[in-house]
Amino acid sequence: MSYIAVGFLFLLLLTLARAVKLVPQKQVKIIERMGKFHSLADAGLNLILPFVDSVRATHDLRERITRIEPQPVITRDNVTMEVDAVIYYLIADPVRATYEVQNLAWGLEQLTLSALRNVIGQLDLDHTLSSRDSTNTSLRAALDTATQQWGVKVMRIELKNITPPEEIRLTMEKQMTAERTRRAVVTTAEGEKSSAILRAEGQKQAAIVNAEGAKEAAILAAEGQAQARLRVAQAEAQAIQLVAQALGTAGSPAQYLIAQKYLEALGQISNNAQKIVFLPYESSGIMSSLGGIKELFQAAK
Repeated sequence: MSYIAVGFLFLLLLTLARAVKLVPQKQVKIIERMGKFHSLADAGLNLILPFVDSVRATHDLRERITRIEPQPVITRDNVTMEVDAVIYYLIADPVRATYEVQNLAWGLEQLTLSALRNVIGQLDLDHTLSSRDSTNTSLRAALDTATQQWGVKVMRIELKNITPPEEIRLTMEKQMTAERTRRAVVTTAEGEKSSAILRAEGQKQAAIVNAEGAKEAAILAAEGQAQARLRVAQAEAQAIQLVAQALGTAGSPAQYLIAQKYLEALGQISNNAQKIVFLPYESSGIMSSLGGIKELFQAAK
């Protein structure tokens, strides 16, 4: 009887083990009954009929990452490159992922390789190297359309390395060096041009300022000379007026002024002379002019 009890207990434990299924978080199990899809076992405790129901597959619903090994691809301009990529996807429909494709990972990898060759085959080398974002978008759209029937959602695909042949790489490096040299020469020329323009503008502004200063100085000098001549003329007018008042009606102020200028001229001649002074013939009239002036002043008194 003890063997029967042990056997019954073992059968009971085996039945419970087959009937109770614990599913972790973010996972799902495909339950089949008599070889046909029956239900999905979500996260938590699930009960199934032992020896009737069975687990066909277990799927992880988290985002998955698959790396595509470097593969040779040919661009539109017949350049062979090695390209590798990384695919980020998740299972949106576990039932389709189980029954619509035999090997999901292998099928997704082969589909990615085909899409990669088709997309890059439509681009030339320069566009392939410079437009990774558009290439990634085109690849994701192609894969997302093809994997809908598999219940898979492609989130994104990233091209990691694009390795051109060695001779192409050396040519590109030389071209890049030449382009950088050209940019440096252009930048230097533009700097020299800007510097020359600034110097010319500075010289122009300096010339304008100097001309304006000379103009203002000439105007001030002319105004000063005019004011000085005006003051001299006013002083001479006042002097003539005083002489006329002093002489009255007895004499002529013009005769007095002529005699005064004559004496000043003779004084300058005598100062500049070194030994001999020749007086003009008309100097004999000076004495008569002085006598006349004396008589005028006496008559005025």
